[in-house]
Amino acid sequence: MTLDTQLFFALNLLAGQSRLADSSIVFFAAYLPYLIVVALLVLVFFSDKSKREKWEMLVVTGIAGLLARFGAVEIIRFFYHRPRPFLTLHAHQLLSESSWSFPSGHATFFFALAMAVYLYNKKWGIGFFVAATIVAVSRVIAGVHYPSDILGGALLGVAIAYGTHYLAHRFFIVKVVQKS
Repeated sequence: MTLDTQLFFALNLLAGQSRLADSSIVFFAAYLPYLIVVALLVLVFFSDKSKREKWEMLVVTGIAGLLARFGAVEIIRFFYHRPRPFLTLHAHQLLSESSWSFPSGHATFFFALAMAVYLYNKKWGIGFFVAATIVAVSRVIAGVHYPSDILGGALLGVAIAYGTHYLAHRFFIVKVVQKS
């Protein structure tokens, strides 16, 4: 048994222990993601940043998240077909998913958001990283991902957000210099 499978079972054994615990896991894995997006919008809207800074943060964060989830994840899944753990292992399954397992689309998207936010506001970014980790680990506990799916998605999301931020700033700086 691989380390990935051992870690999967260690986390997945937390499922099926009680109705309250299972409901909490499902909430964190399936519904917390919506609250994270709402929290981002609320934090940016009510922040003391300038209008330009707010728009830049929202645009870079949005582009990074969308590129990560609907670009990189889908390209990888087109070439690499890893079945979900509940299809190949005797595991507790709290959620139903039909796509391939690697990389985790949720981890990729929410770690991209967290990294993009972190690059604009360290304090908020840490909170978004904590939230992304809760969502990601909950998806392993729920039986829909291996830990390596989460790690791969997290690294991919962070890299794409950093690259998006870099390119946005480089493009913006070039645009400002050209106007001068």
